[in-house]
Amino acid sequence: MKNIDVVLGAFYGDEGKGKVIDYLSTNVDYTVRFAGGDNAGHSIEVNGVKFAFHLLPSGILNKNCKAVIGNGVVINPKILFNEINDLISHGYSADNLYISDKAHVIFPYHVELDGALEASRGSRKIGTTKRGIGPAYCDKYERSGIRISDFISDNFLTLLKENVESSNAKLKQNGFQSLDYESIAKEYSEYAERIKPYVCDTTTLLHQALKENKKILCEGAQAALLDIDFGSYPYVTSSNTTIGGVFTGTGMAPKYLNDIYGVIKAYSSKVGEGPFVTELDGELASTIRELGHEYGVTTKRPRRVGWLDLVAINYSAMINGYTAFALNHLDTLGKLDEIKVCVGYEYKGQISTEFHADMDYLYNAKPVYKTFKGHFGDISKCRTFEELPINARKYIEEIEQFTGVPVKFIGVGPGREEIIVRS
Repeated sequence: MKNIDVVLGAFYGDEGKGKVIDYLSTNVDYTVRFAGGDNAGHSIEVNGVKFAFHLLPSGILNKNCKAVIGNGVVINPKILFNEINDLISHGYSADNLYISDKAHVIFPYHVELDGALEASRGSRKIGTTKRGIGPAYCDKYERSGIRISDFISDNFLTLLKENVESSNAKLKQNGFQSLDYESIAKEYSEYAERIKPYVCDTTTLLHQALKENKKILCEGAQAALLDIDFGSYPYVTSSNTTIGGVFTGTGMAPKYLNDIYGVIKAYSSKVGEGPFVTELDGELASTIRELGHEYGVTTKRPRRVGWLDLVAINYSAMINGYTAFALNHLDTLGKLDEIKVCVGYEYKGQISTEFHADMDYLYNAKPVYKTFKGHFGDISKCRTFEELPINARKYIEEIEQFTGVPVKFIGVGPGREEIIVRS
């Protein structure tokens, strides 16, 4: 049986994956985070309460759903327990949380090294969230990282001492202050005790679920154009955020894969440095930013905004094989008088519909736009495609025609119920 559905960001992140995942998770048995760390954030609004999940799988709000943090994730225990405490304070439980024994742990020295490395880049900074994600993955691939299984073992303090000493040498070399091993050991030993009840071999857990014909939803962090291999390198994250990361980050096999949903916004946004072909500035950018509340869930930084880039979305669809799109913020875009969508790039006098993750190409490509009428009006009560105004339907049909991918979910407001689901 093909029991795995996947939700992925189709652009540079912040597309509203949380809302789609929250909707889908009401009908699944497991939700799984497979990559990234607390540099990502999923926002969900339930009964007027807003949740920002950086590590917890969004499905944790459904008590009948098992929420799994897979082996591909790097975990900051401090952030994790802040989220668990917030969950409990709102009347929810984390009893349905399962954490892979193979996931790696982020420590304070990873955070310090992240900041030091970003500072050393000067004008070539990447725009990292400075959450220690990159250094934690570096340790993983250098084979000096501390996995959850190590974290809860008797060898933890020995491994921690070695890593703190090694990291302090790097920090001192770059003019930064050393960290105190004893204080880290005390704080993180307490986290290790608290995390033990949630730890298990999640790969075996998920395969048993597949044997029992359970439904599994895998939720992506960040998005396709931030993938370490396929994104606009070096302005990318440190993990595989595309479809391949699902399998390496969970241990499940592709043969169980069913639907792959790519999440996009009706316009585009980006946090951090790097190219952004359709970026807007000035008054129009400020208007879209305020209408869409475009500030980072993790960093609170104002997001860069622009028109929807179908050239980039098509590239994303090619890599991930989306079976359908989820389109958010249609209500936001509909408040504008005129709407544009990028349907080509002009580069060195030639117009192309191909996306290349090459810095010279992306920095010098000029968008070729197609213009649509806005003024959708209040669409928050629409629950079918046919109820949408003609201008909104034409915009959606352009996306489908250009990419060849149907738009199944349409967000018409921020609430979890403000969504159109097409058969």
